[in-house]
Amino acid sequence: MISTTNQVVQIISYILFGLGVLCLILSIVILARQAMGKNIQTIANQTTKLAEKGITDGVSGLVGNASLLISSLNDLSRSNTGIGIFFVFLSLVLLAAAYFFIKSFIGIAP
Repeated sequence: MISTTNQVVQIISYILFGLGVLCLILSIVILARQAMGKNIQTIANQTTKLAEKGITDGVSGLVGNASLLISSLNDLSRSNTGIGIFFVFLSLVLLAAAYFFIKSFIGIAP
């Protein structure tokens, strides 16, 4: 049972710390998966080769679809990296908030 405001502050700081660590782990997983995901790079390379072949053969529809696929892959890559970086910053904010909540309990003067 929570009896004092000090315990409430401690519980809030522990929850913030746990969420910060969870976000940090999640961001590492997202960014590592993005770095190891060579499939997107392989598809982009093959699409580029396909677009070059379409240009030399005079097939304009093939080139348009290939360039659309390349731009979609670039957007996918950027969004996954952006989500990972967002989680890194979110985890830093949560860890800093937990520190400022709990610093009075660990003996650090302001």
